[in-house]
Amino acid sequence: MNLPNLITLGRLLSVPVAVYLLMQTAYMAAFLLFVAAGISDALDGYLAKRYNQTTRLGAFLDPLADKTLLVSIYVTLGLQGDLPNWLVVLVVFRDLLIIGGAVLAPLVRVEVRIRPLAISKLNTAVQIGLAAFVLGQLALDVHVDLVESAMIYLVAATTAASGASYLVYWARQTAGNGKNGPPAAP
Repeated sequence: MNLPNLITLGRLLSVPVAVYLLMQTAYMAAFLLFVAAGISDALDGYLAKRYNQTTRLGAFLDPLADKTLLVSIYVTLGLQGDLPNWLVVLVVFRDLLIIGGAVLAPLVRVEVRIRPLAISKLNTAVQIGLAAFVLGQLALDVHVDLVESAMIYLVAATTAASGASYLVYWARQTAGNGKNGPPAAP
C-alpha cells in the first residue's frame, strides 16, 4: 500500500458520502466532493507514474473507484429525477456489460485483453462532464436545460458507441482465440 493507492482508496470510500450528500440535498457539498474526487484521480495517477509506484492493486482499484463513483452518482441523480432513467439504465448496462465480459472470458477459456478504447475514454470524459454539470446546476440552483439536454444525448451516443465497440472488440478477440482452438486444460 503506497500513497497513490491510499488516495485511490480514499476516493472509493468517498462514494457513500457523495450518495448520502445527494440524498440529503447537500448539493454544494456533493459537487465539491465530486470535484475533489476528480482531482484525487489525477493526483494518484501522477504520483504513481512520477515516483514509479504503479502496482497491480492500483491498476485494479483506480478504475473501480472511478466507475463506482460515477455509476453511484448517475443512479442517485436518476432516482432523484435529475437525470433521465433511460440514460441511467444505459450507463449502468454498459458498465455491467464490460464487467460481465471480463468475468466471462476466463470462464469460457478465452483470453480477451481488456484495454481502454478511445471511444471509452471519450465516453468517460463526457459522463464525468454531465455529472459535474448537473451537480453544479443543483449546487448553484441554476438550470441550463438546452446545454444539459445536449450533454445527455452526447453521453447516450458515446455510451452506446462504447458498449458496441467493446462487443465488436471482444468478438474479434474471441474469434482470434478460437482459430487456435481452446486453451489446453490446466
